[in-house]
Amino acid sequence: MVVASPTQIHGEKLLAIELPVIDLSGERSMVSNLIVKACEEYGFFKVKNHGVPHDIIAKMENESLNFFAKTFDEKQKAGLANSFGYGCKNIGFNGDTGEVEYLLFNTNPLSIAERSKTISNDPTEFSSAMSGYIEAVRELACELLDLMAEGLWVPDRSVFSRLIRDDDSDSIIRLNHYPPIPVLCKDKDSSSPCNHNKVGFGEHSDPQILTILRSNDVGGLQISLKDGAWVPVTPDPSAFCVNVGDLLQAMTNGRFVSVRHKALTNSYKSRMSMAYFAAPPLNARIAVPPEMVTPIKPALYRPFSWAEFKKAAFALRLGDSRLGLFRMEVVEQVA
Repeated sequence: MVVASPTQIHGEKLLAIELPVIDLSGERSMVSNLIVKACEEYGFFKVKNHGVPHDIIAKMENESLNFFAKTFDEKQKAGLANSFGYGCKNIGFNGDTGEVEYLLFNTNPLSIAERSKTISNDPTEFSSAMSGYIEAVRELACELLDLMAEGLWVPDRSVFSRLIRDDDSDSIIRLNHYPPIPVLCKDKDSSSPCNHNKVGFGEHSDPQILTILRSNDVGGLQISLKDGAWVPVTPDPSAFCVNVGDLLQAMTNGRFVSVRHKALTNSYKSRMSMAYFAAPPLNARIAVPPEMVTPIKPALYRPFSWAEFKKAAFALRLGDSRLGLFRMEVVEQVA
């Protein structure tokens, strides 16, 4: 059963739009074109028949539930060290907060195996579940990036995906838990439940290439499309939600849009999600394929490394814009 989510923060405008749902079992060229269209129009879409085995998803979700069910003191044993581990309410390093707790990992198997010792009573089982899940969603991300390149008519179909297949990929995974937070508001006569939800994870775009998100049946995710209005994303545990990251917007010369989004808490049920952020190696050069640069559509962003962009992102607040720092300067010719 899908649990209806109170999805409005007081005073905000909502739009009733359903994201595209793309069946990956369809004819390849059609699927490729649908993905490109979704990335251009929404920056977000859902995929079904994605090929990630249900048992791999279920194992990872079960391990996540087991961890977040622990006491706060137990969870703190996996505390943040070198940016990875357990976090509660504090997001990043610049004062952003939200009603969320999370586990953050680098996707390197050795790093996961070591950190699992402070997370699970059965570190081998946790490490196995995490590594299996990462491998499966990485393959999904690579397939989607290849389909994007085909749909954009870029001759080198692996131009995007090889960045995250690299052994030195800087990809990360975050397990999120948004506890239920009942909110009461008083009218003249009585107290009644309110739909004015708390912010779990504030407004932001993802700095990496692509995000693959899996969530339970509790809503809360919203994306920003037009005129400052927010679009609630209907939860669908049978599908993955996919969104364009800042790097992919840069590498497609602005054709794909890295859309701002946020997560709200639910008044009645916990929301759980697992987000895989596909990123290149730190020294990878981020540039537009030459086929996508023309006199009519010149390059919008200067080439940069992921390390350079990541440093800029970490220096800013969650909701700050990063890509603007890397736009080409337009010099008007004065006759």
